[in-house]
Amino acid sequence: MIAQELNLWIESVLLIEYPFKRASLEYLGGEYSEIIVSTPNGIVPIGKNHPTVVVAGPCSVENKTMIVETAKQIKASGAKFLRGGAYKPRTSPYAFQGYGESALELLSIAKQETGLGIITEVMDAGDLDKIKEVADIIQIGARNMQNFSLLRKVGSQDKPILLKRGIAATINEWLMAAEYILAAGNPNVILCERGIRTFDTKYTRNTLDLSVIPVLRSLTHLPIMVDPSHGTGKADYVPAMATAAVAAGTDSLMIEVHPNPAKALSDGIQSLTPVKFNNLMHKIFVIDQTIHKLA
Repeated sequence: MIAQELNLWIESVLLIEYPFKRASLEYLGGEYSEIIVSTPNGIVPIGKNHPTVVVAGPCSVENKTMIVETAKQIKASGAKFLRGGAYKPRTSPYAFQGYGESALELLSIAKQETGLGIITEVMDAGDLDKIKEVADIIQIGARNMQNFSLLRKVGSQDKPILLKRGIAATINEWLMAAEYILAAGNPNVILCERGIRTFDTKYTRNTLDLSVIPVLRSLTHLPIMVDPSHGTGKADYVPAMATAAVAAGTDSLMIEVHPNPAKALSDGIQSLTPVKFNNLMHKIFVIDQTIHKLA
């Protein structure tokens, strides 16, 4: 009798073998999700069946002139989003931590002057409301990938979330972190590979795991981003890894760009100049067009 009554209300039962239920590719019946972001310049879709979306900008917001001019230059090269840290998680407590709320104001000015979408990181749930006023996509950094209370908090609001892979996280751990956000009610999660820690740190900052792109394609419907700047830690290696990521099928890229990397307050060594970024964008466009024509 009870079973008969339940049949009136249950349309179907979906058995998903993975622990990450909502993040699983099976959850959408094998279809890939897309995230639609509304920016002042218009709608930007991010997902498997769309052109590669490029996010660019400095590690940290330093001053108005720098962030506005950088935004104008990356927009002219084809970037859709400006990245810039207002709050910076640093290994050393004595390193530059970002300018906080004043940096958010500068990001807002850059957004108004260029129409670019904004991506910036939240480190503390107490800062979420003021970050939401400026950011179009909210970043959870590698160090906070398993900050479960913060994941629940960002999952309870509707701004898209960029979830960076932890520096020593397995793919399962990464997808389970995404599950926290999805389970809290926010379906708009982008997974960002930014390099993992391995035994060799002499020549690169991290080991960029490009094999994760096809692996994620087989496991999850969520869009994929690759950050070759943090993944290699050296500007000279960024173009090769960025183009390789596009060839491997990433949905989006995050690339650090600074007008004068030698004087950057943080991560200048891995930042491209605007000229080098523009050259890279031409290569990305050619590969992206080729990949989508062959698909």
